[in-house]
Amino acid sequence: MVKKIIVIYCFLTLQYNLVAQMKNFDIQTLWKLGRVSLEDLSTDGKWIIYSVTNYNTKENKSSSNLYLISSKGTSPAKKLTNYDGHEYNARFRPDGKKINFLHDALLYEMNLDGSDQIKISDIEMNGFVWSPKGDKIVFLQDVKYRKSTTEVYPDLPLAKARIYSDLMYRHWSSYDDAHDSNVFYVDCTNGEISSEPINIVNEAFEAPTEPNDGIEQVSVSPDGRYIAYSIKKFVGIEYALNTNSDIILYDTKNKSSFNVSESNKGYDKTPSFSPDGSKLIFNSMLTPGYEADKNRISLYDIKTKTCKDLTESYDNDMEESSFSSDGSFIYFVSAINGCKQILKYNLSTNKIEQLTKGTFDITSYKSAENVLVASKVSMIESAEIYNINVVTGDLTQISNVNTDTWSEINKPTVQSKWVKTTDGKDMLVWYILPPGFDKTKKYPTLLYCQGGPQSTLSQFFSYRWNFSLMASNGYVIIAPCRRGMPGFGQNWNQSISKDWGGQCMKDYLTAIDDACKESYVDKTKLGAVGASFGGYSVFYLAGNHNKRFKCFIAHCGMFNMESWYGTTEEMWFANYDIGGPYWDKKYKAQYDKFSPHKFVQNWDTPILVIHGEKDYRVPVSEGLQAFQAAQLKGIPSKLLLFPEEGHWIQSAQNGILWQREFYSWLDKYLK
Repeated sequence: MVKKIIVIYCFLTLQYNLVAQMKNFDIQTLWKLGRVSLEDLSTDGKWIIYSVTNYNTKENKSSSNLYLISSKGTSPAKKLTNYDGHEYNARFRPDGKKINFLHDALLYEMNLDGSDQIKISDIEMNGFVWSPKGDKIVFLQDVKYRKSTTEVYPDLPLAKARIYSDLMYRHWSSYDDAHDSNVFYVDCTNGEISSEPINIVNEAFEAPTEPNDGIEQVSVSPDGRYIAYSIKKFVGIEYALNTNSDIILYDTKNKSSFNVSESNKGYDKTPSFSPDGSKLIFNSMLTPGYEADKNRISLYDIKTKTCKDLTESYDNDMEESSFSSDGSFIYFVSAINGCKQILKYNLSTNKIEQLTKGTFDITSYKSAENVLVASKVSMIESAEIYNINVVTGDLTQISNVNTDTWSEINKPTVQSKWVKTTDGKDMLVWYILPPGFDKTKKYPTLLYCQGGPQSTLSQFFSYRWNFSLMASNGYVIIAPCRRGMPGFGQNWNQSISKDWGGQCMKDYLTAIDDACKESYVDKTKLGAVGASFGGYSVFYLAGNHNKRFKCFIAHCGMFNMESWYGTTEEMWFANYDIGGPYWDKKYKAQYDKFSPHKFVQNWDTPILVIHGEKDYRVPVSEGLQAFQAAQLKGIPSKLLLFPEEGHWIQSAQNGILWQREFYSWLDKYLK
């Protein structure tokens, strides 16, 4: 009996010591994590290439290296590259004998074990893909189509000015540099480039659209004859006013092009060929000017030149679509109740089956020879690579880039709750609870306001808006999937357009009011935080919260809808979601009812305003106006500006500074 007691005591002591050695997630650990990206799966399904990006915060720079691992996870990962800077866009050569990748925008090649690394081309590439046959490399390259100011006035080489006579002179975080992305290809023989590059666009149009689209917008048919790519055939004000992009099918044999989606006036993107080359699928949005329309899968028959919508009956978005290796069904990713999952569309039965299930997001996937691999994240888990059983959907972890780090962390807890809204709808709300959560205690609580506005509040793992980090700093996080979010049907998503300050704001307040019924929520210590549309939401709530909140943080939020309309760039978004310009009387009510600056007279709560000076989507003047209003009203306020950042914070030390100021502000007013 004594021995048994001693054994139990020793076991409990060991468990206590293990728990005592665990630590809460912190800023240093967040920046220590390797950022994992799935690159490619070999054509035989046996090998995976993935990249890991690590940050050197002291030197304020990052580097990315490539790794090879068995798709079954039967052997440790092998590091393949170790250059300064970044290796990316890794692809297995179609014959499976080599791996190609980009470094400093140039094409390299190596053996599968990482040996014999050589540069094989001096052609600059912004991304590339092999033809499945191995006879071509298709790539993206910027082409100069317009003159710079110094070219117009060569006698003024030191003049610092830009001259524009049309819209879209700047986009997201950069000004027009006189270049447009075009699609090129070169012929290959025995894995070596054997011809000069051929520009299959050769026009001043973006193919694909910049700045967010890349090589995923290009696909090559199995026989190498056809190249499909997305393009937006508009410039200037027409570009700024509409979303109409198209899928072009280029015939390398006849040197001819055909627009397969000409009849559709909304977005058409991400083409992918069937294994036999007879069909082409692509994502399509039907509504012109509506960038958050339902993302459908369209099927184009190359022989008959007919196109049909496969998924009229499915009510959520369908993204990253691709054929299975036998061509019998189509994989795609869709947000379902706040989680991004892989689904299958059966081409013979026209039925859709959800393959993966769980509280996580699939961020990307690759398939080959009945093998399916993916990267997966959650609010409390950074990305790793997994093997997915193609029958059951079960996931098996393959990579372990951050496993040791997470094994030492006391993780927060993620829960979901369905809440009844003011108009009688059911709304999903995520609760993220601090490590070691004790429901008998009271915690300061944050209302998280998501951006978009039509952006899924899913199980994402952010390196800025990180829920694990927020909760580990002692906060309960309330994150409602309010009106305007994909994953809950089109009516739910569409209802935010032209109603930004309406039901959406009621949803926010419903979520925080319901949370305050929980004994562990300290309703005297509530904050609201958010970026982009979330920043707009914070500014709006600041004038309409009826004393609920004790502090606010708004990052890159819209403050004055009129000045925003006059300085933003994607006018199709403003016109669709607000209705139209502020000078048109038809839309005056929108600006009067929903512009946060109209409610500044009610502001009385401390606010931190954060903005990037290179944010041209929500220009910095919005943040400056908000801060100035708070200062003139005598409200405790702080302005955090990043001169070299845009809508997001990209550099390591800027990111750490952002987080220090973020938590310093919260701690000052909520703890």
